[in-house]
Amino acid sequence: MINVERKNSFQLRLSRRLKEETSHTLDVYLFVPKELGLSTHVISEEAFYHGAISVSRTYYSDEYHLPLVHSRLASRNQLGSDSYRLSLSLYAYQYVGALERTTQALLADARKLRREPTDEPDAWNEKANALTERLAEMSDLSDGILKRLRRNPPSDERLYKYFANIDNYLSWFTEQQLLALVAHMPRGGPFGDIKRRFITICQREGEYRQAQEYNAERVMEDPTRMSNKMRLLRLLIEQPITLKQRALELGSGEQKAVKALATAVVMAFVSLGVLQLRNALGDITALFVLAMALLYALREVFKDDLRNTLWRWLRRGRPKWRRQYIDPTRNALVGRQLEWFDYKRYSALDDDIQQMRRRTVAQRDEVVMHYRSSSRMSPTRFLSGYEHTRETLHIDLSMLTRLMSKEKHHIYRLKDGQVVRESVERRHLFNLVIRETGSEDTPYLARWKVVVSRSGIVAVERVAESSAEQNGNKLR
Repeated sequence: MINVERKNSFQLRLSRRLKEETSHTLDVYLFVPKELGLSTHVISEEAFYHGAISVSRTYYSDEYHLPLVHSRLASRNQLGSDSYRLSLSLYAYQYVGALERTTQALLADARKLRREPTDEPDAWNEKANALTERLAEMSDLSDGILKRLRRNPPSDERLYKYFANIDNYLSWFTEQQLLALVAHMPRGGPFGDIKRRFITICQREGEYRQAQEYNAERVMEDPTRMSNKMRLLRLLIEQPITLKQRALELGSGEQKAVKALATAVVMAFVSLGVLQLRNALGDITALFVLAMALLYALREVFKDDLRNTLWRWLRRGRPKWRRQYIDPTRNALVGRQLEWFDYKRYSALDDDIQQMRRRTVAQRDEVVMHYRSSSRMSPTRFLSGYEHTRETLHIDLSMLTRLMSKEKHHIYRLKDGQVVRESVERRHLFNLVIRETGSEDTPYLARWKVVVSRSGIVAVERVAESSAEQNGNKLR
């Protein structure tokens, strides 16, 4: 199962959980409107790969009770600090990720409910009650998780410092998520009680951090310093469970060999040409020098063309990069990944991808950007107790938004009998098709609509199969 969401204004975040299978293949197809003028001359494949695509993998586990068990063992000096740090970081990382995804979904529903008219109060109240139930459930779950985390703090001073940093961040992060929900909840209806409940929790968390003396007064009074400190604490959580990476660009040796071969072939023809000129013209004359200059000019032209042609022919369909994953604690190699990235023609796509991306006449000129990864992990080399990993792929669309026009358009409409002019921004519809094999029993294939403007990503919506087959390309 793959989850696609907006990370920030310009980045898409693709996340998936990988099972015990050792081999996984992921294909990501991004269909870009032709009107943007995208091509390899505007943004090269290497430039987009290095500037817009980033991959990270972390350990993953369903054992949520591990930190509690480890805290007890650590207090009896039966557990090393590395194991405790890894377990606590994994617990905190999974909680933060789950709370973040839940908050984003609730915020989207709250904004949607605020825009809906209240002409039918019964229907509106029914949706509002359903949303408040979900908000209350989220609050209960987060409150329970924090209580279980704080139930048994370690007695060892070294471990307690690490526990305090994570507890500090989780308290602050929970407060921020709840305050964001309070700020975007609809007014009226049944939301008054849940707002007061959230505000009470936030006040309690603030008093808890102050009682524990987690942050200095000057930090709490400066939002910028507080935000930067929490960003560093977030990195502290991710560091023990995030696999280190070692990237390598493939084909460097082959590229040198191709360059040498192209030079040798061209020089052979140039040498033959020089011998023929010497036999035809005899001694060195002005005509001989001019002919030699012409031969060397042709050499410079055809050498580059021949080298580029041979290189494209040799590397066609082959991986361009290799990524190695290393355990951060033991520095042991736990997996490898091969990666491709190129521009493709629609006619060259597989039938299942073409079937998923049904195009209208106006969209036949889309530019297709294809990223592929094939990984082979070694679960036997994972840290003891962990067999799963979680992969997160970020795609930065800021390079593509720069190709969009800055101009805005104006539309006119009637409002209360008066003509109103409104400014609207131009939006473009990107289609994202993802295919995955190896993680599930059957290949996974899905499509998302990504609405993008020059100011960033507007919306991300998954297209159901029935909708995709009927009319999945309409921009709402």
